[in-house]
Amino acid sequence: MRKIDSINEVVGLVSEIKAQGKTIGLVPTMGALHIGHLSLIEKARKENDIIICSVFVNPIQFNNQEDLDKYPRDIEKDCLLLEDAGCDYVFSPSAEEVYAEKPTETFNFGALETVMEGKMRPGHFNGVATIVSRLFNWINPTRAYFGEKDFQQLAIIKDMVRQLNSPVEIVPCPIVRESDGLAMSSRNMRLSEEKRAIASKINSILKKSVSMKENISLSQIKSFVKNEFSLLKDFELEYFELVDDATLQPVNQKGENGVVGCVAVWLGGVRLIDVIRYY
Repeated sequence: MRKIDSINEVVGLVSEIKAQGKTIGLVPTMGALHIGHLSLIEKARKENDIIICSVFVNPIQFNNQEDLDKYPRDIEKDCLLLEDAGCDYVFSPSAEEVYAEKPTETFNFGALETVMEGKMRPGHFNGVATIVSRLFNWINPTRAYFGEKDFQQLAIIKDMVRQLNSPVEIVPCPIVRESDGLAMSSRNMRLSEEKRAIASKINSILKKSVSMKENISLSQIKSFVKNEFSLLKDFELEYFELVDDATLQPVNQKGENGVVGCVAVWLGGVRLIDVIRYY
């Protein structure tokens, strides 16, 4: 496996790969890799000739400077994990090179970005779309792989591809969970031992609410989940929404599309998100 830090170098490499008629699978990450990330590499490995994983903590998608400063970074460990997983290239540019000039990209995702993460983190998705569109431009992947835990982000990226008329195929990948049900996240390592021991309650509450869906309304499910979190003093619920899985708009009853529940909570100063499907 080879590590590349320069944009020019990765563009040159991609040109050589494309000239050979090979397909490229891209796995964009912010590092601090875990088994969830490696499952994306595994899927990409099965579907492409060459695998490139980007490791870049994107400063312009953070609304909170403290969150950016505390975001875990360990590129050496990441590279070891990626090499074992069969990745071919790691692209890890510096923020100074990526944003040598102030970014000017402006995206409009309409209603997709006015709810949940977009509502709570203004400008976040413009930052995400900026770096992902640049990665697609530099690496020109055949396919790009994203986890479904970031359900709204996945919808945003699909819409970005549509807007840009990009040929990149977006491949959603299932959430990977710890043995106790907690969705794997780089932020989990920031939890204290005490908080980590109770973090699985997020998924437990969601699963319990899904088991009730045939007996109560979606509005009652929403009230149930909010009440359950209110009873846990360690958790601060930021939002819980039941949304149409295509439009991401809140729903009170099942329609033509599926229904997913999206949650964001604070636990011990760490922000955690999860997603579960109802229909």
